[in-house]
Amino acid sequence: MSVRFGVSPIAWVNDDMPELGGETPLETILADARDIGFVGVELGGKFPKDAAVLKPLLDSYGLDLIGGWYSGELLARDVDAEIAAAQSHLALLKAMGATVFVHAETSNAIHGQRSTPLSATPRLDEAGWKAFGARMTSFADYIQGQGLRFAYHHHLGTVVERPDDLAAFVRVTGGSVGLTLDTGHAALGGIDPVAAIRAHPERIAHVHCKDVRRAVFAEVQTKDTSFLEGVLAGMFTVPGDGGLDYAAVMRALADIGYAGWIVVEAEQDPAIADPRQYGELGLRTLEREAATAGLKKAASR
Repeated sequence: MSVRFGVSPIAWVNDDMPELGGETPLETILADARDIGFVGVELGGKFPKDAAVLKPLLDSYGLDLIGGWYSGELLARDVDAEIAAAQSHLALLKAMGATVFVHAETSNAIHGQRSTPLSATPRLDEAGWKAFGARMTSFADYIQGQGLRFAYHHHLGTVVERPDDLAAFVRVTGGSVGLTLDTGHAALGGIDPVAAIRAHPERIAHVHCKDVRRAVFAEVQTKDTSFLEGVLAGMFTVPGDGGLDYAAVMRALADIGYAGWIVVEAEQDPAIADPRQYGELGLRTLEREAATAGLKKAASR
């Protein structure tokens, strides 16, 4: 049982705001990830979606494909339609040997709308939760049958954002529905990431680690601005540069016997926060705290 450290390309190129790093070549992202010491990378908009092209490219940098964000619409379409829509993404993940399917509900999400404040985040009533949970469980059952672990990504600006959202989500979904525990989105959504790990050990399927600047987020709330404005203001950073206790996070993961990917991910403006410098800080912080907690690092790819 061991962990592997990977990175999201969002620090180099933000797909939600292409003006942030959009000119950065894919080769720069991959070379930096390799040189920092990551062994895997998540998908980004600049990545080829043909495994015959992507696999040799990543192999040339010594990187594995971890997986990648999938925008689900289970509030707007039935399970069969969702399965049909996911086929190309699923086929790519399987061909690349990925082990996790990261899914987030985006049909009514507002995190990509720069002019919509986070206070307008959508909410579900009890009937909505039950219908959503049934569809999510059926879809996750299908993904599990395809040989991948389903990992739902809670996220600011989406229906699973706050502590009561997460509690409802776990209550209405079955065991095939794992979680992508995102420390930054958890903390700013009011969810204690350590408590979430301990409360739902069997659900933790994937881990994203970003740190937070709470004073910046407080400004976002005071001014009633959007998720993307918060990103531009710097509410996120990498582990070791914010207010989260990563020693406690790594201890919690060790205590539940977590094995899998731990991904450094922090939406920042690369012109202000150099991705290579911050990637180094994030990885070294996690490696140090993971080792202290007793999490075994995989020896190689």
